[in-house]
Amino acid sequence: MLKMFKAAAVSTMLVMSVSQMSSAQDLTFFTIGTGGTAYTYYPVGGVIANAISNPPGSRECDAGGSCGVPNLIASAVSSRGSVDNVNAIISGLRNSGFAQSDVAYWAYTGTGTMEGMDPATDLRTIAALFEEHIHLVALADSGINSVADLAGKRVSLDEPGSGTYVDANLILEANGLSAADLTAEALKGNAAADALRNGKIDAYFVVAGYPTGSLVELASSADIKLVPIDGPGADALTSAYGFFAQGEIPAGTYEGVDGVSTVSVGAQWFTNANEDEELIYAITKALWNDKTRRLLDVGHAKGKTITPDTALNGVGVPLHPGAERFYKEVGML
Repeated sequence: MLKMFKAAAVSTMLVMSVSQMSSAQDLTFFTIGTGGTAYTYYPVGGVIANAISNPPGSRECDAGGSCGVPNLIASAVSSRGSVDNVNAIISGLRNSGFAQSDVAYWAYTGTGTMEGMDPATDLRTIAALFEEHIHLVALADSGINSVADLAGKRVSLDEPGSGTYVDANLILEANGLSAADLTAEALKGNAAADALRNGKIDAYFVVAGYPTGSLVELASSADIKLVPIDGPGADALTSAYGFFAQGEIPAGTYEGVDGVSTVSVGAQWFTNANEDEELIYAITKALWNDKTRRLLDVGHAKGKTITPDTALNGVGVPLHPGAERFYKEVGML
């Protein structure tokens, strides 16, 4: 009798073990390259990763549970930003990532700031997400009132590998300057904010959807200003590069900081052409599920602007076949 009990117990354990192995094998892990933790890409990436994930044991979508892709576990990964994400997607280091539309197009075509590099022809689009505005940040009493005033100053352009670094250099060029005309630093996020607060730099660039976390914190502890990026320099930039648009950051976005005219560029979500078509179709469908709306609306201030109506705005890199199939099914293509 004891032998029979032991045999039954072993049999049960084997069945459970096989079941668990099968369940583990069915799991799909999917990474989303974002940006620095102090900026907008990272928290938005976390919201989207949560929305498209649906691990085993989740409640049914209709019962108030996850409406993501069954057995998918997505994660937002901090990175250096747009250029880093594109490189990681092409190399296979990450499944997907966010990037500025200009950076992605130049990488895909091997033009612009990517002239002379091998075109990233396997890059594919999942969706356009939101507009990012270029913030040029200085202390309120710095005397810096325009891009031209950066000459001779200590300015952080962000890290090479970031979209901010690319755009900061383009903005300088459009205003008749270059990095050689100032003391350029390569600080990111909270490090740049701390350096400005402590007088180690005079200004720094941030390309992010507003409000961005590091600036919210900085504005609460220091008197800062946003320097306008407008006039002939902005006109030259938007004329030369169709990805840029003129816009503004409203007053009150950051505590005690006036509104400012600036330029913006689209943030988009990319993947590799070799990613499975069914998976990307399911991810795109989950992103635009009506019930995902709740997560986007409360997850981050920029989430409210991520809508199907703008999902194809400014897309310059071909859609992934899975995403394209979804957009055709719902009549958006």
